Amino acid sequence: MYEWLKALHIIAVISWMAGLLYLPRLFVYHAAAEPGSAQSETFKVMERRLLKAIMGPAMGVTWVLGIVLAIQGHWFVAGWLHAKIALVVAMSVMHGLFGRWANDFAADRNRRSQKFYRIANEIPTVLMILIVILVVVKPF
Repeated sequence: MYEWLKALHIIAVISWMAGLLYLPRLFVYHAAAEPGSAQSETFKVMERRLLKAIMGPAMGVTWVLGIVLAIQGHWFVAGWLHAKIALVVAMSVMHGLFGRWANDFAADRNRRSQKFYRIANEIPTVLMILIVILVVVKPF
């Protein structure tokens, strides 16, 4: 059963990461769109659906299965897991920020540039790389 839970956890992580990598890219293009334009309204729908239908559920499943796997595998004593959890918390904070920024766009209150969102787009990538290294290498 552990292997099935791990497979589902990985699927959830991939789904969540896809959203975390795509949503800020949408923000880059949305920031260039005129507020109230048809293009802006389309981005609003895309952002809301991505957050609510994919990213939110995927994050929830990732967290629940990750905790179950850590308990079943007796990993809570491992130092690498503590570091991984800290990075996943940081990833969750990014998710929350992306949600806030999507709300700003939805209300036509965006005040950030395309460059800002291009930089924000890189943060989940860096976190993902560190998390994968911790899980695979288990350096401590």
